[in-house]
Amino acid sequence: MRHSRIAELMTRDVVSVHGDAPFKEIARVLARHRVTAVPVVGGDGRVLGVVSEGDLLRKAADRAATPGGPSPVPGLEAWELAKAEGTRAEELMSAPAVCARPEWTVAEAARLMEVQGIKRLVVVDDEDRLVGIVSRRDLMRIFLREDDDIRREIVDDVLVGALRLAPASLTVEVSGGRVELGGKLPSRGMIPAVERMCATVDGVVSVSSARLAPDTDGTD
Repeated sequence: MRHSRIAELMTRDVVSVHGDAPFKEIARVLARHRVTAVPVVGGDGRVLGVVSEGDLLRKAADRAATPGGPSPVPGLEAWELAKAEGTRAEELMSAPAVCARPEWTVAEAARLMEVQGIKRLVVVDDEDRLVGIVSRRDLMRIFLREDDDIRREIVDDVLVGALRLAPASLTVEVSGGRVELGGKLPSRGMIPAVERMCATVDGVVSVSSARLAPDTDGTD
């Protein structure tokens, strides 16, 4: 089976700022390009971190504090207050950046986004140089695959190619990314494996095996 790679989905023309970029330049870049965060890179192109609107707004929160009084933002940590005093990207940024590799699959990138609670990943090469950025919206593009393409991959790559099954003994129907499998399998124990493998095909929303059955009465 062939899974979409991040290299195929990511945005390659990525706006970034250098570590010494001043506060107002960062704000202008965010506004001009209508983005909420940008990677921060060093002179060699390596990613140092990410600076976001939230990082800049900490300064506004810090400035609103009463001298000698508590922070107006509940739960603001000491390190956040320290960042609020920064004036350059390398002082304001969140580091290290959460990064992905171009060869990663959609599942790998989505899993990291979920664990980290973020909406985008900086994509870097083997030397940690910026090559792109991938967002949740980019990953969602796999669900725009045509049903016929999904069905063809399930039949050719999963059932025939990987599992060596006879396609004539099985039926595969795909509608809106929902897969319904039917027919006979050599054993009942193969049903969960077939379900799992079909579910990993890009663009599949759900898999139903209610119409699958073993071609004998055995349970193996």
